[in-house]
Amino acid sequence: MIKVSVIYPNKAGARFDHDYYRTKHLPLIKSRMGAALKYYAIDKGLADKDGKPLGAYVAMCHLLCDSVDAYQSSFGPHAQEIRADIANFTDVVSIHQISEVVVENSAVDGSAALHRVPIDRSPSQHMSDPVAR
Repeated sequence: MIKVSVIYPNKAGARFDHDYYRTKHLPLIKSRMGAALKYYAIDKGLADKDGKPLGAYVAMCHLLCDSVDAYQSSFGPHAQEIRADIANFTDVVSIHQISEVVVENSAVDGSAALHRVPIDRSPSQHMSDPVAR
């Protein structure tokens, strides 16, 4: 499983309409990507590590798909439309990252965990190389 994170840095004077993002933009993405988008999450920045508002990022979203190919083939045909919608909620330039999800649920008591899509735990061709220390 992969996660596409779209991160919006906080900056003085930044415009970001969280309501539009939640009620229009992400539903647009979901409707265009269809079944390839397993689920998504939206984060709204509240505070930095010291508890001071607003934090380093004003917002983030995370799109979870089975593979990079599934993401690209479902998002790609609609990329122009989705990108054109960005001006409706922000003037912030986002940061994008695609990650392999290596732990889906680290809760000790599975009964307290949210329902998640199972992950294929077979070795990935995109595994990271060991980090030299």
